[in-house]
Amino acid sequence: MARGKLRIYLGAAPGVGKTYAMLSEAHRRVERGTDCVVAFVEHHGRPRTEVMLHGLEQIQRRELEYRDTVFTEMDVDAVLERKPAVVLVDELAHTNVPGSRNTKRWQDVEELLEAGITVISTVNIQHLESLGDVVESITGVRQKETVPDEVVRRADQIELVDMSPHALRRRMAHGNIYKPDKVDASLSNYFRLGNLTALRELALLWVADRVDEYLQEYRSEHRVSKIWGSRERIVVGLTGGPEGRTLIRRAARLAEKGAGGEVLAVYIARSDGLTSGSPKELAVQRTLVEELGGTFHHVLGEDIPSALLEFARGVNATQIVVGTSRRKAWQYIFGPGVGATVAVDSGPDLDVHIVTHEEAAKGRGLPVARGARLERSRVIWGWLAGVVGPALLTLLLTHVDVHLGLANDVLLFLTLTVAAALLGGLLPALASAAFGSVLLNWFFTPPVDRLTIADPKNIVALVVFLLVAVSVASVVDLAARRTHQAARLRAESEILSFLAGSVLRGETTLDALLERVRETFAMDGVALLERESETDPWTCTGSVGDVSPPARPEDADVDMPVGDHMALALSGRVLPAEDRRVLAAFAAQAAVVLDRQRLQSQAEHARKLAEGNRIRTALLAAVSHDLRTPLAGIKASVTSLRSDDVEWSDEDQAELLAGIEEGADRLDHLIGNLLDMSRVQTGTVRPLIREIDLDEVVPMALVGVPEDSVVLDIPEDLPMVAVDPGLLERSVANIVENAVKYNPDGEPVLVSASALGDRVEIRVADRGPGVPDEAKDRIFEPFQRYGDAPRGTGVGLGLAVARGFAEENGGTLDAEDTPGGGMTMVLTVPTAAGHLPAPPDLPAAVTS
Repeated sequence: MARGKLRIYLGAAPGVGKTYAMLSEAHRRVERGTDCVVAFVEHHGRPRTEVMLHGLEQIQRRELEYRDTVFTEMDVDAVLERKPAVVLVDELAHTNVPGSRNTKRWQDVEELLEAGITVISTVNIQHLESLGDVVESITGVRQKETVPDEVVRRADQIELVDMSPHALRRRMAHGNIYKPDKVDASLSNYFRLGNLTALRELALLWVADRVDEYLQEYRSEHRVSKIWGSRERIVVGLTGGPEGRTLIRRAARLAEKGAGGEVLAVYIARSDGLTSGSPKELAVQRTLVEELGGTFHHVLGEDIPSALLEFARGVNATQIVVGTSRRKAWQYIFGPGVGATVAVDSGPDLDVHIVTHEEAAKGRGLPVARGARLERSRVIWGWLAGVVGPALLTLLLTHVDVHLGLANDVLLFLTLTVAAALLGGLLPALASAAFGSVLLNWFFTPPVDRLTIADPKNIVALVVFLLVAVSVASVVDLAARRTHQAARLRAESEILSFLAGSVLRGETTLDALLERVRETFAMDGVALLERESETDPWTCTGSVGDVSPPARPEDADVDMPVGDHMALALSGRVLPAEDRRVLAAFAAQAAVVLDRQRLQSQAEHARKLAEGNRIRTALLAAVSHDLRTPLAGIKASVTSLRSDDVEWSDEDQAELLAGIEEGADRLDHLIGNLLDMSRVQTGTVRPLIREIDLDEVVPMALVGVPEDSVVLDIPEDLPMVAVDPGLLERSVANIVENAVKYNPDGEPVLVSASALGDRVEIRVADRGPGVPDEAKDRIFEPFQRYGDAPRGTGVGLGLAVARGFAEENGGTLDAEDTPGGGMTMVLTVPTAAGHLPAPPDLPAAVTS
């Protein structure tokens, strides 16, 4: 079954007449005999729109109840059962009432299209999903109902329903859109003249882009290479030289003369990287193009004029702007120049502007020799093999009595030519071929010692030798260069892959990345420079190497701009053009790493601020409740004792004094934990590490708990530990106190210790309710009390202080489940140096 057609009436704002135009189209189709029905049309009480519904078949809507209110929606099942040829569905971006067949109305429309039904619908420009932020910035209203752009772009026909802002406001004022009580508010808010003008421009530009897509598709399908000047599209050819800025501004002025003009700046680089424009200048020109509303493109091409014309025809450009050649008069022996070639080959459908500039005729560098990419030592050996080699071979052959024959002599000279090509490239090979043919003619071709040749066969042999030598040299040179390029590209890809992977995984710091740059390009020093604005001085945000970083990018041997206010500066040597491609990637990644480090620093600072905020809030709560409770008890007991109205017995006085003592102890414990937590949070804990036995510390930590509430199991043969005894005692005391607090009555808490490698574990196991896995980390946070209802007293600082002190001792504190129920706190501390436990004696069955 063929898919149905979708026709959309697109408007800039409500009230421009989309629904009216859709109904008018329906009447025209009905008059032509088309089976057309109305599935859903909302007339919003507009009389003229409501009248247009007369004479059209309407499918009854489906009623849905939602939050005690009855709503009506399009009945998709009824439409599919009726299966008309054309169906009208208003408000494509509408969100259906919960309980409908689909969430969005455009999804209903997709079902109808799949069923082969043609759909006519409406939508406003503000409902397109990609324009939501733009519309909100214009109108101040965020559209909640949106439709994906792709749904609208796939429409077979899009018709813009346009109306001037003044006419739309008059229609609004006459009450033809909203009810009279809403007119004034609408005119002063959403329907302001500026809003409507901006929305109208959005709609016109969106439709223009869609029409341009249709045009490109048609040209591609019908293979139309001729340029159709539907609107001015100007291509600027850049060389990377300073004249590019002049060309860009000239092109922008040309674009302003025609409505909808567009500027496309293109820089064409050779794929071999032998010639390259200034990266800094290209970055400046890219910024200039974008500021003037154009776009920048970077393409590869072996033949610059052909690539420029191909790009211009590919984007359906109408004009090309190029600069006057920078060549001097004698340099035209290398060719007519890019501008002249483009002008000749452009054809009648493409205008070429050759713009003069200050750099014209000032000269340009000579074409780079292909051999320049080879190492100097290889070039020297190539020339030695190509020139000195034939001379030595001639000397050898002329002083040897054995006559090999002309054919064998030719092969020997051909071998030297191939060797010259492999070592030094094409030019030494050509010189070897020419020099070898002269030597063969003079010394080995009768008559010898003359450049004449008696036998015509020898003429053929020498000519074939020369041709074969040149051909083989060219092929060998080309293969060698392709191998070199492939190896280089593979190395570049490996470097970039490693770079991207390490940066994305967050493994690379800025200094490590700069060091990688220095090693990769064999530089003496690398620095990343940054400044706030064009007038501010440069500052060094990171540097590596033996030399001091340059104060400005201009002072470095190589500088690679990163945006407008950042640059990568390298000192040591000047890099060839092909190395700058990889350097540009390193520079971009350096900026990313720097931004990530700053964001991490800001996030860490924000986290500390948030943590401090939370701690201050919890501290206020603790002061207001947990600290005031013992104070209230102490105050009440003291007041009672000082009262003259009551004579207290000795037992009563002892009880009141015990209450005062207990309250004071509670206050001392709470304040001690608060001070300890403050020391941990501010990083002012300074542990005094010394070697000590656990049986000297752990028993001291159990003083504050009832004697029968803890069972201690500390082996005497445990190695000594390197800790701060005071901090370790406080950690163990807080852990044991927490375990006793949650342990059932009559069940003792088990405190045991064991050696494990270079660590000693202290395990405190209780039989309490335990803690779920997802909450085990949270219980170590300050002011956290599991279930928010602990038994006994406390502000939730005990375990937080215990972990903080454990980490200051170089240990860890974690929570585990106790087998059979409950929770076990595992405190690990480092073993003292030279006191590692002896390996246990294992049974023979285990060791074998």
